Formats: sequence, C-alpha cells, structure tokens
Amino acid sequence: MSYVVVSGLNKFYDSGAARLHVLRYVELEVQRGEMLAIVGTSGVGKSTLLHLLGGLDRADAGSIRVGDTELLTLADTELVAFRNRHVGFVFQFHHLLPEFDAAENVEMPMRIARMPLSEARPRAQELLSRVGLTDRLGHRPGMLSGGEQQRVAVARALANAPKVLLADEPTGNLDSRTSDALLALLADLVRDGHTLVMVTHERSAQQFASRTITLADGRVS
Repeated sequence: MSYVVVSGLNKFYDSGAARLHVLRYVELEVQRGEMLAIVGTSGVGKSTLLHLLGGLDRADAGSIRVGDTELLTLADTELVAFRNRHVGFVFQFHHLLPEFDAAENVEMPMRIARMPLSEARPRAQELLSRVGLTDRLGHRPGMLSGGEQQRVAVARALANAPKVLLADEPTGNLDSRTSDALLALLADLVRDGHTLVMVTHERSAQQFASRTITLADGRVS
C-alpha cells in the first residue's frame, strides 16, 4: 500500500535573472514499510525533493500525499503541525543542541509538542536504549562519538512516533564501519513498520535499501 504518493511535482528556484526548474513533473510512490534510497549527482535536487516530502519547503505545482494528508493544501500552521507530528528527520549533520545531554535532546520534540516531562523523559530513555545508547543518557554531544551523535539524532527523529522518516545523507560524516551500523539500525526501524526515504551517494547505503531510484534532469527513473 502506497503511503507517500507524489504526482506531477514541480519546483523552481530563482537564481539572478534565471529561473531554475529543479524538479520536473516528478512521479513517485513509496510503500508503507519501505526503505527507499534516492541517488543522483550533486545538485540534481535530491535534498529539495526530500524537503518537499517533509513539508520543509513547498512545491510550485503537483501533489504530495502522505497517508491521507495532501501537503500542498495545508496552511503554513497546519504544515508545521503535520511536520512535527508525522515526520522524523535525520540529516548529515545531527544538529544536536550542545548544551543539552542526549536524553534532553531526544525530549525536545516531545516538549515542543507539549508532552509532560513525566512522559517525555521515559520515552527518551526508551528510544536511546533502542539505538544502543542506554549508558549515554547524560552525555552531552561533545562527549559522544560521531556515530553516537547520529544515533541520538535518530532517536530524536522517532520522538513523536512519526509515520515516515526522511534521511538526508545520514552517513555522510561517518567511517564505513559506523556507517554500516547506523544503516543496519535504520533497516531495523523499517522492519518494525517505519517508512524511510533516504538521500545518499554511498553504495553501501543502497545495499540496505528495499529499492533505489535515480534523480536526473529533475525527473525520477
């Protein structure tokens, strides 16, 4: 069953006097419980597509349906609420808050969603345990390795029980061994029922995916 359905998607960017047609009538379906990898040369629009799927940016034309929600019809406040509740993001740079420890970083999305601390704290601990960081709850980002920081970022992405995870080069700053461990973790999450769309340039990452598509000349193939 398709959980993400993209149809006739177009995105333009103005660059000086020129107008760049970055995405051209993109058609894409992602099945529930699928781990989809998007590949393509640098600057082809992979991250742009991911941002549109997650509601971080708006398309100029077309349709993006996630579950029963059509993103292009949402008002700005509705789009923010949808993004916070239904989408989890993992980026190449983890963007952890350096002044907070691992548990507090994972709690942050739940606190923004007004979940009581009495509920957010045990959930953060549970999620960090799930990603293998039970003994790092009180460590700040500067005390963690790159792979551990990225695992905290994965736990944070899961905080509000999102239906879909979007990962933009999640292993880009990791060595091959740590990268494979993180990809195995993401694959486990997919087997547990999450839907994952991942932008990557690494061949090893593609090997973990259920399916790989290529973005070229603004279109998916």
